[in-house]
Amino acid sequence: MDKTVESAEKACEGIKSGMTLMLGGFGLCGIPENSIDQLVKMGVKDLTCISNNAGVDDFGLGLLLQKKQIKKMVSSYVGENDEFERQMLSGELEVDLIPQGSLAERCRAGGAGIPAFFTPAGYGTEIAEGKEVREFDGKPHILETALISDFSIVKAWKGDTEGNLIFKATARNFNPLMAMAGKITIAEVEELVPAGELDPNEIHTPGIFVQRIFKGDRFEKRIEKVTTRPRN
Repeated sequence: MDKTVESAEKACEGIKSGMTLMLGGFGLCGIPENSIDQLVKMGVKDLTCISNNAGVDDFGLGLLLQKKQIKKMVSSYVGENDEFERQMLSGELEVDLIPQGSLAERCRAGGAGIPAFFTPAGYGTEIAEGKEVREFDGKPHILETALISDFSIVKAWKGDTEGNLIFKATARNFNPLMAMAGKITIAEVEELVPAGELDPNEIHTPGIFVQRIFKGDRFEKRIEKVTTRPRN
């Protein structure tokens, strides 16, 4: 089944204000930047965005924050985004901060059809407030519920016309998990090849999880924070 669409505009059709979106990536690595640009152009508002972090002020999800299009962020890291910090501290933005491993597992559980699981992460902190606690092997665990989204938007290195995806390096962190957990999953890729060209042993996300795929026309490859040594 050919799942290709011609552009980010076509891929994002049906995304409406008030929806819950998962957006892959880790920092600025592996973020679906072409799709994010399209969401900005669409002007959809009151979004709940589930993502590792909110990027930086002028790139990635920071662009949606600038336009006040995000109502709630579900993430694990505030990052280098001053506008995210400002909106969170002023109460303009609802924020649900989750331990990084718990966030990843909640996405994976949503894609696997597991409604909830117990984890020791967060016990004894504000994370555990109002959550069920059970003891396993003498250690307290809190109950965390799975996460799903109306749309999951991921970015892969390579993909084929049937939606099979290969992620590269750090981009393999949250993208494959979120691709499983969307009612509709959009994949933007750097290289799009015909079905059958990818080695089945190298595929990270099977095409059954992907409904739309397109080749992005711009990938900036920006580094979030650069630290270098002075020359001698």
